[in-house]
Amino acid sequence: MATSFSNFHNLIIRLSEPIQHTLSQTPYKPPESSNISIKTLLQSYLPNTHKKDSTFESILTNFILLCAALCSSQTSTYDQLTWVPLSLSDVANEAFRELRKGYFEDEGKDLVVEMMVKVLGVVKMRIKESGIGEGEDGGEVSANSARVPVAYAIVAAYQFKWLVTQVDISQLGKLSTLIIPCALTALDHWSPEVKGQGMITFIHLAKHVKAAEFSLYEDVILDACCQNIASDDEIWEYVVEMSVLLVASTQQNNPRSSWYEKLLNEMLSHLWRQPRSKERRISWLKYIEPLFSGMGLVLLGHFRRIFPLFFKWMHADDDESVLLVLDSIKTVIKFTWIRYSPYYDKLVDELVILYKDASLKVERENIRARILPILILLQQCQSKQFEAAWIKHKDDPNLSTLSPLLTL
Repeated sequence: MATSFSNFHNLIIRLSEPIQHTLSQTPYKPPESSNISIKTLLQSYLPNTHKKDSTFESILTNFILLCAALCSSQTSTYDQLTWVPLSLSDVANEAFRELRKGYFEDEGKDLVVEMMVKVLGVVKMRIKESGIGEGEDGGEVSANSARVPVAYAIVAAYQFKWLVTQVDISQLGKLSTLIIPCALTALDHWSPEVKGQGMITFIHLAKHVKAAEFSLYEDVILDACCQNIASDDEIWEYVVEMSVLLVASTQQNNPRSSWYEKLLNEMLSHLWRQPRSKERRISWLKYIEPLFSGMGLVLLGHFRRIFPLFFKWMHADDDESVLLVLDSIKTVIKFTWIRYSPYYDKLVDELVILYKDASLKVERENIRARILPILILLQQCQSKQFEAAWIKHKDDPNLSTLSPLLTL
């Protein structure tokens, strides 16, 4: 480095002082179920002026990990990180920005990009060491967490996600071969907290890098998505968004891809087991559209499992579910042009019932505004079948404002 070790080391010492002071003054009480101290872990990342054998790389790596843990605490619901006050997180964020700026001014390079190999190596190891692995004799599968506290892996997962989000979007694709293996390690962990951060990382990648960047790991990633569909309720939203974005990105020119089939079947199976779960249906309906769009006409083969759920959810107690399912119905009709389906007449009837029942709902205007375009689409798909289905409703006085809009 052009700047001497001494000068850069002094910068880290200076930046760490307010962090060290605030951290030492912050009250911390470990959860009753825990016998470790995350505060002690964070303090171990601070530069030790009395330790003479520390390398510059290890000092820098530890300081980056310290900042990552403190900054990521503000989006964490994990009880081992929620004790970190906003003031401490802000101090760490400012210190990281200043260090990154100083490194760029001296080296002309991005600190995050340059240190990603080293930092992710540490994070990945910390996640993996409390996962599920082979026993010491190489035989039985055992929980490594019996030896290594899972709290360390959870903190590492939050550090990992935060670091990835600090990478400039223009550089993210170049680092994907480093990031993806670490994210897969997180997905492979047994802890929902660790899995969740891996999923959020994959969502970030799916939104910001090209499909080609996933090609080396494509099947492994999509298999991990399938394996994680059975995740806990707390991370179901993440697994749905991640899986839909990744399969739509990587299989975009192949609507008959077996990965579309596998993922949709896995999701539908879990939805059928819990059809009344409000959280699961809302998450699924909110994020499923790209998968529907990618599969197109192939969705016809899944109608027998999709539409019974749609019919049930159209009459859910919460308006959000109703609005979302109407949006999904419109998407499915648009991409499949629902002709000659045994669900056609039933759909018309259910839409009519919902249109009338909407008078008792808070979102009645928005619900009715969504029903009309769906009915028009159904009419365009098959005018004669629509006429036969609509004839029993056209004189209903409760539909007096709707009927004139559906010219037969």
